[in-house]
Amino acid sequence: MSATAKKTAPMPDDIRARKGGVPLVSLTAYTTPMAQVMDPHCDFVLVGDSVGMVLHGLPSTLGVTMEMMILHGQAVARGLNRAMMVVDMPFGSYEESPQQAFRNAARIMAQTGAGAVKLEGGVTMAETIGFLVKRGVPVMAHVGLTPQSINTLGGYKVQGRGAAAAALMADARAVADAGAFAVVLEKVPASLADTVTAAVPIPTIGIGASAGCDGQILVVDDMLGLFTAFKAKFVKRYATLGADAGSAVAAYAEDVRARRFPGPEHVFGDAAPEGKA
Repeated sequence: MSATAKKTAPMPDDIRARKGGVPLVSLTAYTTPMAQVMDPHCDFVLVGDSVGMVLHGLPSTLGVTMEMMILHGQAVARGLNRAMMVVDMPFGSYEESPQQAFRNAARIMAQTGAGAVKLEGGVTMAETIGFLVKRGVPVMAHVGLTPQSINTLGGYKVQGRGAAAAALMADARAVADAGAFAVVLEKVPASLADTVTAAVPIPTIGIGASAGCDGQILVVDDMLGLFTAFKAKFVKRYATLGADAGSAVAAYAEDVRARRFPGPEHVFGDAAPEGKA
């Protein structure tokens, strides 16, 4: 990505300014080719720690490392010209203290060119968010279902139902007050997502939340049908590339075993065609 091209990408303040406007569009990205595909269509792309599950076969996001996030962030950056890149801070890289969070966030931004980082947590992470923002690190927050906390949440359950709604609202208000420029709402009741969206001054980005959020995000491998281990209720599959790829590989295997591939058009003769070396 050239320095000139980078200047066309939105900044965190541009994302914040979209509150209440045309919905923000986002997907996760982990590779250069996929970033190139979504760049014309997304306002920002997230290099999500979901990479651990969809590309590396991990059972959760907890095993994702700083090195993995930086490697994939660098790959995604090469494929972007107009969309802003946000990079997830992996589990264990920010929870210990604001100082630890700053060291790792600064490393991510310096080594990937990210426009912002994302971290999970509400009230408990407000101090850290404020610490980062005051030191020049734009932060996208993430409340509701926070996948890095599945062991304490008891799994991938809907968050904020009943009496728990007040705590989720407090989380959203806390991250906004701390200086986050946007907040992801994951797997919360639609009515609560709408209430939070109306209550906070920053854009809400829904994933399993509500169409009334200020934007939406999905894991790209989910919406393209590439990741098929399971399908969350909130995922709409816009393609079935995993099944298509399986059919293609099966056809290739059959052609090889039947000696139909390579065909005459795929191999080279002893002499070069006339006019070619």
